[in-house]
Amino acid sequence: MDKRYMALGTSMLVLRLLEQQSMYGYQIIRELEKQSEMVFRLQEGTLYPVLHGLEQQGAVAGFQKTAENGRVRKYYEITSHGKRLLEEKAQEWKAYEKAVNQVMGGVLCGGL
Repeated sequence: MDKRYMALGTSMLVLRLLEQQSMYGYQIIRELEKQSEMVFRLQEGTLYPVLHGLEQQGAVAGFQKTAENGRVRKYYEITSHGKRLLEEKAQEWKAYEKAVNQVMGGVLCGGL
């Protein structure tokens, strides 16, 4: 997949997950795999630049939290700006999806 589309999709998916609950990096990776039925498999080297970019944009905020095992982790939560950004990205994705489906010959791309 073209990395530009992957970047758009990845940030949108991360924001959607963080809209559900605050998470730390590894948790985001596992939850994305679970919810996508293993279609999306991110490496930490892919996720953290996305998280840092979202943090710089003010879309997510990071905070330290001690886990039950005593380990301190950095958790991320979506901000109000992040919720607006998620809505914008979702609208962009819907327009992109609609255009691709129209060109490919229908909503389900049944002709492939």
